Amino acid sequence: MGDGKGTPAEVVEVVKTTGVHGEITQILCRILDGPEKGRVKRRNTLGSIRKGDVIILLDTEREAKEIRA
Repeated sequence: MGDGKGTPAEVVEVVKTTGVHGEITQILCRILDGPEKGRVKRRNTLGSIRKGDVIILLDTEREAKEIRA
């Protein structure tokens, strides 16, 4: 993360929206580059996002907890 570039990841699935007002979207994303290339991780994102979008992850080591109701 020290280089300031980030890692590209493709949205594989939009899981669920969460947060007090539904502003957080939990997604599954496949990492496209770097040492963890090909892994699918669960992340929380802010804003509108759809399947197939490419996002830049500043940190690939963290993963979000699964939303349970």
